[in-house]
Order: sequence, then structure tokens, then C-alpha cells
Amino acid sequence: MEEFDAIAYINTPRWQQVSLGLERTQLLMEKLGRPQDSLKFVHVAGTNGKGSTCVYTANILQAAGLTTGMFTSPYIETFEERIQVNGQLIPMDELKSVTLAVRDAAAEVEAETGEHPTEFELMTAVGLCHFARRKCDIVVMEVGLGGRLDSTNIIDAPEVAAIARIGLDHTALLGDTLAAVAGEKAGIIKAGSSVVSYPQDPSAQEIIDAAAMAVGAQVVVPDFAQLRTGSTAIVPDGEGKQLLVRTFDYGALTGLHTTLMGEYQPGNAAFAIEIVRALQARGWAVSEQNIRDGIQAARWPGRYEVFPHVPGTPWVVVDGGHNPQGIEALRRTCEDVFPGKAPYVVLSLLADKDYDSMTETLADFAAGFVTMTPPNLRALPGEELAKVLRGKCDACNRPQVPIVVAESFDDARVKVMQLAGPEDLVVVSGSLYSVSAAKAAFRK
Repeated sequence: MEEFDAIAYINTPRWQQVSLGLERTQLLMEKLGRPQDSLKFVHVAGTNGKGSTCVYTANILQAAGLTTGMFTSPYIETFEERIQVNGQLIPMDELKSVTLAVRDAAAEVEAETGEHPTEFELMTAVGLCHFARRKCDIVVMEVGLGGRLDSTNIIDAPEVAAIARIGLDHTALLGDTLAAVAGEKAGIIKAGSSVVSYPQDPSAQEIIDAAAMAVGAQVVVPDFAQLRTGSTAIVPDGEGKQLLVRTFDYGALTGLHTTLMGEYQPGNAAFAIEIVRALQARGWAVSEQNIRDGIQAARWPGRYEVFPHVPGTPWVVVDGGHNPQGIEALRRTCEDVFPGKAPYVVLSLLADKDYDSMTETLADFAAGFVTMTPPNLRALPGEELAKVLRGKCDACNRPQVPIVVAESFDDARVKVMQLAGPEDLVVVSGSLYSVSAAKAAFRK
């Protein structure tokens, strides 16, 4: 065990392909004694907002005194972030121990079927085994990709099937219309579950409603008419720096506080509140104070994460927006949280994303750009991204906007700080896979 590298095993390159389907995972879990059968779940699918919804929900349940597991992806800074119990990352010795058991079961699956479980299937198995070992009262489980054929969907009916905001992403696998994508996401809805959906485009909502009706469930949708977003405030952190907080109300729940600054975060919090209310209706003991405390305690790195601010230097935001909806939300949040500050944007994108739409959203907004090639096999080269941005800026009569290519995030930090003044805003965005490297560089 001392010599076994669990992370290297799970990340073995030949197992990293996307291969949707439940058969391998079902067989793998059979070999492991079906640990998922001892657990209760909140199962969260969707395109945008899944992660922060999971964090809000898990924090509320933890505040209620429940031993709460949380499974999310991808990780931002450390691999172990993907599997947490009561906010604590899976310890490395436990990760090794569980992964050794999963490795042996996976070898049996490969021997019987000729197919080795994929990286995400291995991760799902490790997470479920860890949660069972820790005797979690409830697990908040984020879908990896889609829903219907995602390996997390081997669980029986969850307490709540929750579907976050649906958009177009992974269209080659999930379909190129919102209705088609919704059909895949709605695959987590099962007889016996409560169903909560973020307000969707009508074509997507129709699919979700029909899936719920087919199993005798009724869909609860947050009433955003009751959502009132307050102002942001700067508060001292006690160490000479400044923090941003946002206040909001949701119906009778007034004066809620979150440090998650995205303009969409009060909506995600309201979505989480409705998930918790669905749990309350099923007999789970969660108080209003638990809801307040859980929302205020929620932390989610890389999602419009505002660094603690040193007066006299630019504000720095790191955001993992990686599709057109995410970049549009990034722009709206900048305009809301930092009105009048056109940001200097450090941008790195993947070539298989809709970078044409994303660059168009930023071209008439940003004060300048530093582009770079993200550390990913699917990367769009920084030089190519710079050419695309130059064309977009020229097209909207902004030829004066500076666009600089950087070699690394350390180089990008130096170059963007040469562009930005002490009262300006710097935003680092484009890919969740780049957040960890970006944060390490910009902490300097």
C-alpha cells in the first residue's frame, strides 16, 4: 500500500476516454458489494451551476448535523476535492485503501468483459465506497456527464433528483438541442424521488416535466419572483485585506449572505433551498437557521472567486467559465459586482468549446487580453486565440484593445499586471482545468 499511487492509477491515460453506459459501473459495484445501497442521495445533474448547488446543499445538510458526503468534478486544486465528507477531503491513506479495493474489482471486470472501467467510473466507485465506510447519512452527488448513462446513475432512486440549469455543452455526446440535452439530464429521475428543477428554457422544462410525470413525481421549480438580490459589500478579513460578500432574500428567508459572488449565485442558492425543502417534506430535519448557516459557509473555488484584495493593487477574479453561458454569466457578474470596471482578461480556452461565441461576448467588453495555451491536450493555442480576439475586437471598432500572448500563468500574471492599474480589475477565465494553475500563479 505504501508504494501504491492511487491518483496515478485512477488517472491512467488509457482509462481516460469518455464511454457512457452503466454496465461496467454496475458490474464494478457488484464486485464491491454494492456500497451505494446503504446510502441516501441528492443527485444533481445539469450544465451550469451543478457544483455550487452541491456545495450549498451539502453545507446546509452538514449544518443540520448530518454526516454529509459530496462528490463533484472536476477538482480545482487537489484531486481529493472530488470526494468530501463534512467538508473534509478524503484522506490520502483512505484514498489509497479504497482505490486498492476498486483496482482489484476493476481487474475482475476487465477479465470478464474485456473492458476496463474508465477514470470517472473508478472515481465514482471510490467515492461510493468511501461514503459507505464513513456511514454518511446523505450524499450530494454531482453527475459527471449527462445523466441517463452517467456512471453515477447506478444509484437507486435518490431522495431528490435535482436538475440545474441546462445549456448546450458536450453536444457530440448529449445532442445539439436543449430538449435533447434535457432528455439525458432527466434520466436521473426515478420513481420514488422528489424532483427539483432550476427554471429552464420551455423546451427543456417540458422534457423534465414529462419525465417526472412518467414516474408519478411532481416538479418543484424555484420561484425567482421571490428572489431579491441585494448589494455587494466590502468587509475586512482581519489580515489587512478586503473581502466581498453578497446579500439576498428568498421569500420569507431574508438577509441571506454568500461569499460566492457570481450574479447567478443567489439563484443557485434558491435552487438549493428548494432541494432542502423537498428533503424536509420527506422527513429530514433541517431548520431555517441551518439553511442560513449553510449558505454563508459555502465556498466554491474557481467560480467567480474574488481573491482577498490588497488595497492599491487590482482586484483579481478567477472563474472557470468554459462555455458560452458561463462567459455570459462572467460578463454580467463583472458588470454587477464591479460596475464601471472593464476587466483585463487572462483567457485560455479548449479547442472543442464554442470559442467563437465566448470571444464575441468579451471582445466589446474587456479592456485588454492576455491569451495563453492551457495545460490540456484539447487546448486552443494562445496564438490562435489572440488572432480570433483581434478579429472580434476589430469587428466592433476596438482596434486599440491590447492583446498579448503569454507562455504560462506566471508569464500571464506579469503581463496582465503591466496592463492593469491599481484601481483596475483582472479576470482569469476560460477553463476549469486551468483554475488551479491560475490560482497558484496569481496568489503571488
